[in-house]
Amino acid sequence: MRSPGPIAYILLYVALYAAFGVSSPFWPKFFETRALPPQQIGLLLALAMLTRLVSGPLVAVLADLLGSLRLVLASCAGLAAAAAVALMQANWFSLLLPVALVQAAALAPTTSIADALSVSVAKPRIGGRRFEYGWIRGSASAAFILGTLTAGQLISPADLSPVIWMNAGLLIATAAAAALVPGPAAETALQHAPFPAPEMKALLRMRPFRSMILVSGLVYGSHAMHDAFAVIRWSDAGISNPIISFLWSEAVIAEVFVFFLVGPALVDRFGPRGAAGLAAAAGIVRWSVEGLTTSAFVLSMIQPLHGLTFALLHLACMRTMGNVIPRSVAATAQALYAFGSGVLTAALTILSGTLYASHAAAGFLVMAALCALALPLAWIGFNRQDQSLPAD
Repeated sequence: MRSPGPIAYILLYVALYAAFGVSSPFWPKFFETRALPPQQIGLLLALAMLTRLVSGPLVAVLADLLGSLRLVLASCAGLAAAAAVALMQANWFSLLLPVALVQAAALAPTTSIADALSVSVAKPRIGGRRFEYGWIRGSASAAFILGTLTAGQLISPADLSPVIWMNAGLLIATAAAAALVPGPAAETALQHAPFPAPEMKALLRMRPFRSMILVSGLVYGSHAMHDAFAVIRWSDAGISNPIISFLWSEAVIAEVFVFFLVGPALVDRFGPRGAAGLAAAAGIVRWSVEGLTTSAFVLSMIQPLHGLTFALLHLACMRTMGNVIPRSVAATAQALYAFGSGVLTAALTILSGTLYASHAAAGFLVMAALCALALPLAWIGFNRQDQSLPAD
């Protein structure tokens, strides 16, 4: 059974990202209710991050090898749901750690495989209208917000079990939604095909793909200082919690707005390289201003730039992959894209701690410099379609 049009993709992304929304902000607190000390919580979360970095590309390669992205996605979602339920029965670090790592390994490839499925059909017209990746990714961001708000209303400091049940239920819904998604036309033909090793080698040699990985890593990674220390800095400057919440919400609302409305039009108008350059330029402005002021009014003016520094760049990257990456290595390409930015973001998060401790807000200027470095790289090497791989 298949659901026609973009509705199936929206259902898939809503279920998947709502599962993230109900759980991601609350896992540390859940582990605390299991009597884990901060050192063990930190170790568990760090090992889970490393597991995701390794598992994502490996499972994506397997998905391309099998030629059945939907089957692998559904299997990963089901395994992650089972691991979530198992966390309810684990009360010691020695049990929580392996179960949490299994869930991290299962969840790591889900977003990359989902993007590989959706981006591969972003160019055709579905139901007489052009299919836009931004529609489903915007739905995902909105679902994440709604999931977080819902979980916050249902949990209590002593009882976080609703996080487990909602996470597991939504992951099961994700597995079911994967069955509704119209897979790429090439998927059936690839089910018994050998792994396309020559295309894999060509993928890694592609200048536009390498440039995309580097530019996205620099711009996404530049968010590290903001994500780790913005709230601390704003609180120290006397900004109240309601205003901080408003500032943070502004960024997410702008992200959804760009995904749904202005982002696809900007990518159409300026092309992927122009959109990526605009995202990098927005990063220069955003981090420079954030490093120079803690005025709540000024911050409220620049927070919506998140719609450009994240959402617009992501749309540009997805358009590039839809243009130049063949379907036979689509999941692998998506995983390498996530891996590159993930590694650089992790490294810059560590660096941010050192920068903030020694230079305080001046560390944001380093993040602006990373975006300045990304700007010419985006224009020089981003999405040169004459270097694309042959279509499958």
